Amino acid sequence: MPADRAPQEIGVRLRSLLFVPGDRPDRIEKALGSGADALILDLEDAVVVAKKDEARKAIAAFLGRPRELSLFVRINPLDGGMADADLAAILPAEPEGIVLPKAEGAGSLFDLAHRLEAAGNRGARILPIATETPAAVFTLGDYGGVSDRLCGLTWGAEDLPAAIGASTSREADGSYTAPYQLARSLTLFGAHTAGVPAIETVYPDFRDLEGLKAYAERGLRDGFSGMMAIHPAQVPVINAAFTPTEAQAAHARAVVAAFEADPGAGALSLDGKMIDAPHLKAARRVLAAL
Repeated sequence: MPADRAPQEIGVRLRSLLFVPGDRPDRIEKALGSGADALILDLEDAVVVAKKDEARKAIAAFLGRPRELSLFVRINPLDGGMADADLAAILPAEPEGIVLPKAEGAGSLFDLAHRLEAAGNRGARILPIATETPAAVFTLGDYGGVSDRLCGLTWGAEDLPAAIGASTSREADGSYTAPYQLARSLTLFGAHTAGVPAIETVYPDFRDLEGLKAYAERGLRDGFSGMMAIHPAQVPVINAAFTPTEAQAAHARAVVAAFEADPGAGALSLDGKMIDAPHLKAARRVLAAL
């Protein structure tokens, strides 16, 4: 991969992103066959401090091999004293992206982008996890216009409750309590404000594939365009949920064709229903996801 490629030249499909512990090369090998659009090789929560160096070496070695899918690395938080060591170890092998934990808006994005530039890296994109501290919640509208490296925005429902002393982020039925519904919604709107994909957080029960299917479909319904996974078994379910069906694609093509046939119309009738500009925008989004 050429070292001089510009961030805007990289096309990364973010339908499914599978976390893999960085100190488990065996699991990384297995994850290659999962069908995920991207792997997130983890240097943060999945790796204890005593194994950070081991994980850095394993990830750097893996990144140095030929690859056919996008590889992101979740580094440690920028203010924790380990991020620079993470970047020094992995950037020479040019990962497609960096997942930034504990991100707090424009300042964090600018900080990481500056560190990447200072290291001579021009290719790595940045995917912030944008709701892991109380302060982060107040910065979710700040990500736009800061760096061309931004390739999405995602959130998490585990670190934030721990940070504020909440006992859980979920109701007894598994749904989110009100504060975390808010964090999810603000991430969704923050991503669209910045003009990047909104990525749904993980579904922790990897054995419950029916529950995952419903969860992913709600994410698509609400405006998310992809989702993170914690187990290879989740990937096919997520991919199916975030890939338009043939019927959806056919309808989207029909909407686009109707407006192309009558470009001066503000509203048209299709299959007995009125369609207008929002329908056209939604149709184009469906076709872009094919």
